[in-house]
Amino acid sequence: MRNFLTAAAKVASLAALIASAAMRGLAGAQATTAACGPFGSPPVKLLGAVKPACADGERLGPWKDTDGTDRYACLYDASSAKPGRRLPLLVYLHPSLFGPWTIRHTNLLDLRATTSLSGEHGDPGYIVLAPQGRNTAHYYQWPDDRGMGWDNWYRQLSAAGNVKVGKTVYPENVDAATIDHFIAAAARTGRVDTRRIYVTGWSNGAAVAVYSGPDPFGALVDPCHQKPVSGKPASDAEVQIYNARVPVMLVHNSCDIAGICPNGEKLATELRDAGAKVDDVIVDASGKRVEACLDACGADPNGGLAFMHHPGAWLSGLHHHGEWPDEWTTAMLEFLRAHPLHPSAPPF
Repeated sequence: MRNFLTAAAKVASLAALIASAAMRGLAGAQATTAACGPFGSPPVKLLGAVKPACADGERLGPWKDTDGTDRYACLYDASSAKPGRRLPLLVYLHPSLFGPWTIRHTNLLDLRATTSLSGEHGDPGYIVLAPQGRNTAHYYQWPDDRGMGWDNWYRQLSAAGNVKVGKTVYPENVDAATIDHFIAAAARTGRVDTRRIYVTGWSNGAAVAVYSGPDPFGALVDPCHQKPVSGKPASDAEVQIYNARVPVMLVHNSCDIAGICPNGEKLATELRDAGAKVDDVIVDASGKRVEACLDACGADPNGGLAFMHHPGAWLSGLHHHGEWPDEWTTAMLEFLRAHPLHPSAPPF
């Protein structure tokens, strides 16, 4: 496993966390009494745009979202690509607080040379797109109550754009629209196999084959928990997901930060109830698949584990959360490869 938190950063973060927990009670930056609506909370408060450093990747942007914020993404081509060959596109959504550079603390870029995301006998190689999130307020506990990340609390995700409910028009989530924009920009290069566009992510970058992600429909201090449904919502306590048939792979630690393991199990149950096919993988500290979460690291299905009451489990969960499971990456990529867009679907 690869850890993107250095030892010094961990010590500083832990010291600050302990002091803050005692003084502030782990309150979030977002108001905990949001006006809930048909798409959960209102859009999060913007604190600023972020321009990524893409190292040896190509930086795309700026592109202004509907809020007028400059948006960017990093594009990493496959060095093994044959001239004229279209390659699968893997979209990587970074964790909160940390940007697209975290992909270098996974083996996703390394595996491009040896892994095929094409058909059964396809040549290895794929392109990686890593969009950049914004600096916003979050419905997480300090120090993740603000910083880089993705707004999964405002859940108007219709690719058609604005949705009208009653007399109110709800714009599309700007983060979702930004991801769609940069996927389309990559596709326009002519280098992408548009039948094979896949999404993975880490933590707050929850996606189709995701590692250690909280439930985007309700976790921690989110004031507007909603149940995902495939049909028309019966009330604001439900939200429609537009393609419940998309298979999902969830990989999470039996001991994870903030009780994410039981929260991830809640997500798996919700998605299955909505008709989705879910491959739910729980791994222990050695990376081996196990059957259940460790209750000592949090048993609340909404997540949450207080440092002051459970310091050992809290620290263990932080350590596991900050490590990408290299030994599971190939299985995640194989899951994606096995589920391309349906041949009858229109090209992206």
